[in-house]
Amino acid sequence: MKVNFGQFLTRRAFLSPTLEAIVEPMAGGRRMTFPQLNARSNQVANALTADGVKPGDRIALLLMNGAEFVESFFAVGKIGAVNVPLNWRLVADELEFILKDSGATVLIYDESFAKVVAELQSRGDKTDLRRWIQLGGTPPAFAASYDAWREAAPATEPELGGGDDDLLFIMYTSGTTGLPKGVMHTHSTVTWGCLTVIASCEMRSRDRFLLSLPMFHVGALNPAMNCVYTGTTQVILKSFDPKLSWELIRDEKITTTLMVPAMLQFMLAVYDPSQHDCSTLRWCMSGAAPVPVNLIKTYLDMGIEISQVYGMTESGGPGCLIIGEDAITRAGSTGRGFFHTDVRIVDPFGKDCPPNEPGEVLIRGNHVMVGYWNRPEATAQTLVDGWLHTGDVATMDEDGFVTIRDRMKDMLISGGENVYPAEVENMLLGHPALSDAAVIGLPSAKWGEVALAIVVLKKGQSLTPEELLAWCKGKLATFKLPKVAAILDEIPRNPSGKVLKRVLREQFEGKLKAPE
Repeated sequence: MKVNFGQFLTRRAFLSPTLEAIVEPMAGGRRMTFPQLNARSNQVANALTADGVKPGDRIALLLMNGAEFVESFFAVGKIGAVNVPLNWRLVADELEFILKDSGATVLIYDESFAKVVAELQSRGDKTDLRRWIQLGGTPPAFAASYDAWREAAPATEPELGGGDDDLLFIMYTSGTTGLPKGVMHTHSTVTWGCLTVIASCEMRSRDRFLLSLPMFHVGALNPAMNCVYTGTTQVILKSFDPKLSWELIRDEKITTTLMVPAMLQFMLAVYDPSQHDCSTLRWCMSGAAPVPVNLIKTYLDMGIEISQVYGMTESGGPGCLIIGEDAITRAGSTGRGFFHTDVRIVDPFGKDCPPNEPGEVLIRGNHVMVGYWNRPEATAQTLVDGWLHTGDVATMDEDGFVTIRDRMKDMLISGGENVYPAEVENMLLGHPALSDAAVIGLPSAKWGEVALAIVVLKKGQSLTPEELLAWCKGKLATFKLPKVAAILDEIPRNPSGKVLKRVLREQFEGKLKAPE
């Protein structure tokens, strides 16, 4: 019998009939149990089947975080179709490319995106979409109402289709360079992704997980699937709100969550110990970028353990994780490989690097993608002899603890020395006046490149670029220190929290000059 990941919701509903599956504070406080969620998912599955959807067909989801995303994702999996989660921050041209590239025939979308969807629909055969389903509001003539469409279908379990090595979802990379690629994951890779996370960290049955990262990103989708697998209640926010997050941690007795470093900084800015009881919060996973050591220590003083995670869409989420006492004694490291994950650090010739020598991170595990959709050459370059080549630079110590240094393409070379922006950014964030920082290379006639520090000040703080550069002296080797600084109101990031360094390079190109 094939393992169908969509059926895991059916099994959880059977085993945990009274357990809350979802709480939605931004949707009128809506709550539903696992059986209620499963019944709705069955309706979506049966409605899709009635529309002629067959195993292997691609179904695009342009939905905000919420029950409808979860129930649709599992419904598509149950009938053997393929989910294509869409980044709702993209414009029509970008969405058109993904829809056409994936060959999606059905689009389930939120009314918030009705304008961009109308633009897509007006383009005719620029996509393969033949069925449009709108959640909320009054749909246009070309679309059906999600609620009416779902409620007209029976809640009986659908006939299962697909499983094991059949595709479950195609998730397109953020496309920070070039066109986005569709990362393919199967029922099997997703199942193994859940297994390795559950075996590696303290996700427990009856936990309460606060989810506020967008589910179209693997960083949120993976824990959302884990919650169903383990019997964990998801308290879902449509969008991140730091003040509301503290209130929910207190009122909903949140036990664990996932936030990127920038979100953790925003949380600190509004934290009020007289109002915000966080005693139930055992730990918080953080990823997408290296977590500054000072941030880890600040949260530790509040009694909250920050466990840094490293992974990517291509790995299905898991890569490395640091937990327990190691998160404190080895602050700055992203830990060891997950339970069912092998990790290596290799030199340009593919040989394992000596301890503490930087090299490229390679990942192997049954949770790694099966390849890029319609991109055999890119797949062959990225998956070599069973190993996923991440393009990230890291070191591994004698005990197997990995410390991420940077993206290989983001590394800059100054006077023949490698400079890893993440290390410099970590140092910059130690300044009490800064809330965010990014480092890129600035062309230098003398050194080839020097570090340009781009920073954001905390509200009410004042600091000049010259004062910042003076503060940096003595905190890192001279060749690593920023030689130029600039202050912005905001640093551009993609939905997963990663700095869009390509955008910063374009913004500052030719505008600043390195000192000679």
